[in-house]
Amino acid sequence: MINTDFLNELDRFSFMIRKRVSTIYSGTRRSIKQGRGVGIVGYREYMPGDDIKSIDWRVYARSEKLFIRQFEEEKNVTAHILLDASRSMDYGEPRKFDYAAMLAVGFAYLITKENEKFAISTFSEDINISEAKRGMDYLMRTIDYLNSLELEGKTSFGACLEKYSKVITSKSLVIVISDMLTDIESIRHGLFSMAQNSLIVIQVLDRQEWDMNIGGDVKLFDLESGSAMKTYISPRLKEEYLSRLNMHINQVNDACSQLGAEFYTLRTDESIFNAFVKIMSRVV
Repeated sequence: MINTDFLNELDRFSFMIRKRVSTIYSGTRRSIKQGRGVGIVGYREYMPGDDIKSIDWRVYARSEKLFIRQFEEEKNVTAHILLDASRSMDYGEPRKFDYAAMLAVGFAYLITKENEKFAISTFSEDINISEAKRGMDYLMRTIDYLNSLELEGKTSFGACLEKYSKVITSKSLVIVISDMLTDIESIRHGLFSMAQNSLIVIQVLDRQEWDMNIGGDVKLFDLESGSAMKTYISPRLKEEYLSRLNMHINQVNDACSQLGAEFYTLRTDESIFNAFVKIMSRVV
C-alpha cells in the first residue's frame, strides 16, 4: 500500500525541488499563433479565412491596410509517468512496486503543485494508458487506483513504451520506473522510442537483488513465470550473478547516455526522501 504521509514531507525539499521542477516544467515552449495569447510579437497582413477578431483596427486607421495580431502562445509540458506493474515488481519488503509507486506519486505531487498535467500509466505485458490531467483530486484517484492494482504478467518493456510513445503528441517529460530486469534489447527499444522527449529512467531493486546476501541450498521462484528451481548458491555463483547484474545496469546506463536521459538505480531500503534528494539535486 502507498503511504501518502510522505507527500507533505517532500515540501521540506522545496528549494531543490522547485529548482528542478521549474527547470523541467515551467520551461514552457512557445509558438507563434494568431489570436489571443501571452504577448504580441508581430503583425502580418490579413488573409481571407483569418479570424476578424485578430484584426488590429488601430493599425488599419494609420495604414488603411488590414493586419492581424500575432501572439506568442505558451504551451505547457505534460509529464508521463510509466510504472512497471509486472509480477517481478511483487517482491521484497517493501515491495518494489510500492516503492516505485511512491516515486511515481511523489513526482505527480510535485507536478501538480506546479499546476501541470500528469498521467501515471502502468505496464506489464500491455500498457494501461491513463489520460493526462491536473489537480489534487486526480492525484488522489490515481493513488486509489494504484493501491487496488493487482500485479500480473511479464514485462513487455519495449512494446509497451513504443505503444505509449504514439500517444505523445508533443515533446514531454517521460519518467519510466521499473526494476529493468528484462532483456536489454527490449529496454533499448523502449527507451529509444521515447528519444524525442525529456527522459528520466529509474531502476528499483530490492537489496537482496542488489547484493544477493543469501547462500547455500535454496529454492528460487520466478514471479513472472511461476517456475521454481532448487540450487546451491556458492560464493562463485554469487560473484557471477553480481557481475552480470552490474553489466546489465551498465548497459541500461549506456542506452540512457546515448539518449541524453537521466538514469538512477535505487534500492528499496533507501529512504524515499533520500531518493528524491538524489534525483532533484541533478539539475538539467
